[in-house]
Amino acid sequence: MNKDSSNLNLLFSTPVWISLIPNYEEVNNKMYNYIKNLQTKDPEGVKKSNIHGWHSNNFDLDIEEPKFFINAISSSLNEAFNDMSWDVKSHKVKVTSMWSVVNVKNSHNSRHIHSNNYISAAYYVKAPKKAGDIVFHDPRSAAVYHKPKVKEANILNSTIFKVEPKEGLLALFPSYLHHSVETNQSNEERIVISFNINLF
Repeated sequence: MNKDSSNLNLLFSTPVWISLIPNYEEVNNKMYNYIKNLQTKDPEGVKKSNIHGWHSNNFDLDIEEPKFFINAISSSLNEAFNDMSWDVKSHKVKVTSMWSVVNVKNSHNSRHIHSNNYISAAYYVKAPKKAGDIVFHDPRSAAVYHKPKVKEANILNSTIFKVEPKEGLLALFPSYLHHSVETNQSNEERIVISFNINLF
């Protein structure tokens, strides 16, 4: 079958939105101080997907800094909602949880999902080189467990998708999408804010 008589239809796509937040330097300065203050008050944090890194308890979303952060990223959130054509006027959009992970050298995050939400996110407050890419894993089990040899990797045959963290970068993705974080090979901290959004 030639190209003139065939179509490639990309069905049931898994979206990942990547954007750079305007004025991220101001956002990062404010949120860095907030996160380091939390870490000082609670140096143990919690253990979830973090291996050797520090994971905060959930932020108090009623105080200034988280509210400031949500306002700063609101245009990117609205873009994702529009792309999905979700009727947000008929639903209450709610950030259900928000926290920070600080990965020092040799820290990483194991593969996991954020269940019972629609959209999850990673936003980079501090992201030195070689601090660990976020890795998204193919959610289709057939593709993961039964894959023929390929001549070269492309968007159709790959089973992972990596995003290199950069300061001010926001990654939004469906909460069902498995993801992990590679080992921080730098001598500096990798600081991320993660959160979940649900529609009620």
